[in-house]
Amino acid sequence: MKKTYKIEVDCANCALKMEEAAKKVEGVLEATVSFMTQKMKVEFEENADVDSVMKSVLKACRKVESDCEIFLD
Repeated sequence: MKKTYKIEVDCANCALKMEEAAKKVEGVLEATVSFMTQKMKVEFEENADVDSVMKSVLKACRKVESDCEIFLD
């Protein structure tokens, strides 16, 4: 399953840090973050709990970029 989320990030380097952090989260197959469009695309592993995985992704991203935001609604 793939989903796209609106994000808020200040620079391209920060977006890259978020992307790298998201890829390390269990349940994520692939993640791409675009600074230009302010979007994050996430492909989830089969049978992954999307809500739980995305909470972990947000937590991981905030460790590398404390003022980033991922809109999970």
